[in-house]
Amino acid sequence: MKKTPLHLLITTAFLAAFPLSANASGHSPPEQLTDFSLHDEAAKGSLPIELTGRYISGAEFGAGGAEIVAYDERSKQIFSVNGDEESIDILDGDVLTESTTFTDIPLKKRLFVEDLDPSLSNVSDLTSIAVHPTEDIIAVTTVAEPKTNPGSVLFLTSAGEHLSTVEVGALPDMITFTPDGDKLLVANEGEPSEDYNVNPKGSVSIIDVSQDVEKPEIVTAGFTDEIVDDDVRKVHPEASYAEDLEPEFIAVNEGSSLAYIVLQENNAIATLDLEKGAFTSVQSFGWKDHSETGNGMDASDKDGKINIQEWPVLGIHQPDAITLYETNEKTYIVTPNEGDAQDYDGFSEEARAAELEDKVVFNADLFSGYSQEDLDQLIEDDLFADENLGRLNVTTSAPTNEDGKYEALYAFGGRSFSIFDADTMELVFDSGDEFEQKLAEMNPDFFNTDHEEDVFDDRSDNKGPEPETVELAEIDGKTYAFIALERDAGLFVYDITNPAEASYETYFSTRDFDGQHPISDNAPEGLKFIPADKSPSGKPTLLASYEISGTVASFTVGAGDSSTKESETLHTVQPGETLFEIGLRYNYLWTTLEKTNSLENPHLIYPGDQLMMK
Repeated sequence: MKKTPLHLLITTAFLAAFPLSANASGHSPPEQLTDFSLHDEAAKGSLPIELTGRYISGAEFGAGGAEIVAYDERSKQIFSVNGDEESIDILDGDVLTESTTFTDIPLKKRLFVEDLDPSLSNVSDLTSIAVHPTEDIIAVTTVAEPKTNPGSVLFLTSAGEHLSTVEVGALPDMITFTPDGDKLLVANEGEPSEDYNVNPKGSVSIIDVSQDVEKPEIVTAGFTDEIVDDDVRKVHPEASYAEDLEPEFIAVNEGSSLAYIVLQENNAIATLDLEKGAFTSVQSFGWKDHSETGNGMDASDKDGKINIQEWPVLGIHQPDAITLYETNEKTYIVTPNEGDAQDYDGFSEEARAAELEDKVVFNADLFSGYSQEDLDQLIEDDLFADENLGRLNVTTSAPTNEDGKYEALYAFGGRSFSIFDADTMELVFDSGDEFEQKLAEMNPDFFNTDHEEDVFDDRSDNKGPEPETVELAEIDGKTYAFIALERDAGLFVYDITNPAEASYETYFSTRDFDGQHPISDNAPEGLKFIPADKSPSGKPTLLASYEISGTVASFTVGAGDSSTKESETLHTVQPGETLFEIGLRYNYLWTTLEKTNSLENPHLIYPGDQLMMK
């Protein structure tokens, strides 16, 4: 069991003692991190980002108090999946007003699954939540106990009224409504049992909600070998593709005609024809060549240093989440390349590279950065030592030659994000080793840290910072990708307006590394962008849910549209307000407001007066 650092134990004790009072009071609890702990260029760069609020679920550290987040623009409510309580937490987004600098986001209502539907008493987890684009319908997925049994989807109103419950496939891991609102799609992952004796087939449930959400029609789309490309990775050699393919995440095109489903462990993507209700193809994401210049990585947690370099390793992209965007009449798929392995008591594909030393005969044809002579010399130079590649987590479910030997090492994840052409699945862009390079520069003391404790170089042997999820935002004519790092807890922002020339914009983190703030944000799991015209503040807003810390944070992104600029700079005095109270609200000293507004007497301000805030 990993040790929990002292400041995180303090966090746990604090939240256990005061689970809801911090948000109910309307005041920030003591020692809460309210700004960026790292790399404050995000607050003042060309795309300014500001932390504006936080919800504290009260869950113990690591208990999953805030896993996935969604937003309903009609009720201005934020919905958070609370795995610890097996509940849906409804938060008041109205507090994120135009004048907000930082505020606590209060809990309005906590909905327990068993209260909503008493028949769902045997639930092991809540996994996803989605808001209908036009109707007052919220959908939530629950996983059965055991997880190999069929799961369920609950339909609710935004006020928490239960509408219906429908049965879906095993381990429904993610849901999304189609843009036209006619269908709800459910990714049924179908993970095997721990002993691997039961392995449900992965599938996607297509639920028609266009007529009657209380009695919806359901079609289940499954996989057949005929639609799977020959190079698609099969993890368990004895499983059929129908059993082995595990749907993880869904993205739908703007026309609501096609859905793209990522199959994470299989390093593949499936295309689903929503009119026919059937899969049409399953294609591989391919490998990432870590021998190429710019595709390096730090491969060891036992070398005592930051050592990002090229290696004879092929990375398995294995994105968790995906998203789509369209530009110049083409559709692109954006993938955060997290990596994941099948690791069960009955079967595991994980191994350390050193364990495979006698089973590897490197083939230079698979690497652009090495000749055969180079590879042979690496072996001579003790390539499989712990300080080199020996500690790297790799898969045994990899291609072999006629002699049963591996001709490359295959590592989980790409430690990057990628952009693919949706029509051809050709790689258009990959961020290479830029994530690790930037983190080494900005936070060297906690480079490749874990999310459960603040340690140096802990995850270099195993997927690095782990890009977990991605959300896109259109701001001022540009398209930005926000990529959340599960282990590091920070978010990278890239300008992807031109897919082939995507570029780093900024990075921000609200995780505390110095132990001074028991309440901060750790392990981002879900993101939701709210455009300015739908945001409660009138400004572009990003919501992020953090699984380990059990928090939901809100950030304003960019300057916002022109309609909000006046309200950002002027405050209209209300009856009874004092200059001190106004300053407190905007985080200014009253003496600063006195000077900015050239007030002869700061005690004489009147209702209707307008005061300059900047």
